[in-house]
Amino acid sequence: MTDVPEINVPALVAAARKARLNAHAPYSHFQVGAAVLDERGSVSVGCNMENAAYPLGTCAEAVALGAMVVSGGRQARAIMIVAGGERLITPCGGCRQRIAELAGPDTIVYCASDTGDTIESMRVEELLPNSFRL
Repeated sequence: MTDVPEINVPALVAAARKARLNAHAPYSHFQVGAAVLDERGSVSVGCNMENAAYPLGTCAEAVALGAMVVSGGRQARAIMIVAGGERLITPCGGCRQRIAELAGPDTIVYCASDTGDTIESMRVEELLPNSFRL
């Protein structure tokens, strides 16, 4: 049986909040940060990166998952997404599929306000039921 890293929710909020401050969002001014805890206990972060050719923008979750993979992580154990203010956001459809492919169905996805005062959570299976998996 594989050891599952302990999920330190306040640390994930802090990491995602810090990443959010680096967002490249000159068009929407809507900054998003994400933090991914992997099977090794490492945390990878990402922020959204907008582009004038709108479809080429990249979500914070995609950047954080890519950072996890490039650093050697293979499976997300927990994911934190933070947006500005009290508004909670959930991953877009494309990121839901990315998450489903790099996390188990019981992996928890947290959505938090920038202050960390409001946090909601859901399992990947709830976020994208019947997802395509290899």
